[in-house]
Amino acid sequence: MAVRRKVRGAAPWAWAAALFVLYATLSVQRHRLLRTTGYDLGIFEQAVKAYSQLRLPYVPLKGEGVNLLGDHFHPVLALLAPLYRLFPAAETLLLAQAALLALAVVPLARWAGRALGRAALHAIAIGYGLSWGIASTVAFDFHEVAFAVPLLAFSLEALGRGRYEKAVLLAVPLLLVKEDLGLTLAALGGYLVWRGRRAIGFAALLGGVLGTLVITKVLLPALNSSATYAYGEYVSDGPRGSVLMTLLAAPLDALRPEVKAVTLVLVFAPTALLALRSPIALLALPTLGWRLLSQHDYHWETAFHYSAVLMPIVFAAAIDALTPYGRFGPFSPSGAKDNPLAARHLRASLATMVAVALVLLPSFSFGLVLRKDTWRTPDHVRAARTLLDRIPDGATVAASNRLVPQLVSRTTVVLFPGYPVPGELYDTDGTPPPPTSEWILHDSRPHPAWPLPDGHWPYPPHRQQEELARAQKTYGYRIVAEADGLTLLHREGAVVRGGAETSIR
Repeated sequence: MAVRRKVRGAAPWAWAAALFVLYATLSVQRHRLLRTTGYDLGIFEQAVKAYSQLRLPYVPLKGEGVNLLGDHFHPVLALLAPLYRLFPAAETLLLAQAALLALAVVPLARWAGRALGRAALHAIAIGYGLSWGIASTVAFDFHEVAFAVPLLAFSLEALGRGRYEKAVLLAVPLLLVKEDLGLTLAALGGYLVWRGRRAIGFAALLGGVLGTLVITKVLLPALNSSATYAYGEYVSDGPRGSVLMTLLAAPLDALRPEVKAVTLVLVFAPTALLALRSPIALLALPTLGWRLLSQHDYHWETAFHYSAVLMPIVFAAAIDALTPYGRFGPFSPSGAKDNPLAARHLRASLATMVAVALVLLPSFSFGLVLRKDTWRTPDHVRAARTLLDRIPDGATVAASNRLVPQLVSRTTVVLFPGYPVPGELYDTDGTPPPPTSEWILHDSRPHPAWPLPDGHWPYPPHRQQEELARAQKTYGYRIVAEADGLTLLHREGAVVRGGAETSIR
């Protein structure tokens, strides 16, 4: 019996180790295939690199003199600085994210095993570990919200065990992860108030709301060069709009266009919609709310990283919903009421969750593991690495979006072409500023895994070619090497690593 308990206690950690291998393998392989991007992996690496050198996180990719703490509030990134100091590479961030996402399975599986039995432990581990929200995060660079996922999972486990003070203490650091997560802390407080834990509940509710207001109204404007919160108008419909008016219109507009409704259903689908039977699901409302009310369509979709923080919430809610049918619930065969249908209901629910995870698997990023081209190195990637090796350490470089993360650790790199106005990510009509770097490395091939239209970003292909020609005719760059749609340029008068001008075929 003691051995069995030890094995069962180790099972969540075994799942965490297995999921870490999956997440790390996929994310690092994507990086090797040039499928990571400057926006966002390069940005976060520049911030962590600055922290590792005991500097504030000024990020050249976001613009000259831009402090990333004034963009989003995520001082938690400084925790990665010692690790990056030892291993200065983009892979360090990707592996850290893989570890954080995998760690979240431990409290969820442990709670499920304790409340529902061994089968539930494994079912919840599979459901969370292969969920599309985690898959989309693993397959899109690195993001600070990875820290929030295990924090929420451990907090919700404590909540499920009735350890309310511990649940709040584990959720308070969410304020240091991203500014909107203070509202999730507030939602936790509201839940506790509803459960009758008024003292700790009101403390969390007020702390979350006040923390969010201080961060968005004071700290972010103070750290932002424009003295504003850059994303404050995301739920505003124009100069005359307001967050209040948008919220009042929410019942009519929140689920239009249809992609919002699809995403909303998919958020709860990994739990076979069981999460909707638990009030814990209400903790998802702050994140779902700002996403559905946002004016930017990429917030409505299933791509990117925006659903990562929702996955521990919906699986915690599913565990809570199934608890009455578990080993110690009032409707369980071993509980106060002998109900033979309870075990059947529990088994059917767990089997459905596993089935949903497996059915959705090919439609999202974990399906890449099964594709042969994920494990092959194309000639284009080999050509890119040859040109990247021509750029010396310590140089200044302007590079195409998917080449940026290959350079951050050893150069000072910005995006090519640059933006007309810093922060206006989708302005394709203005004229980009002139390049000032020593080197330009441009890739005319579309990004094979980029979810935006046609794979070219931030400008259409013809605009990028125009800027490449302008760099040569107007600003004195000359071609050093070309290969398979890649062009390496250098300013006259500087030393060219690797010899004379070449063309690689």
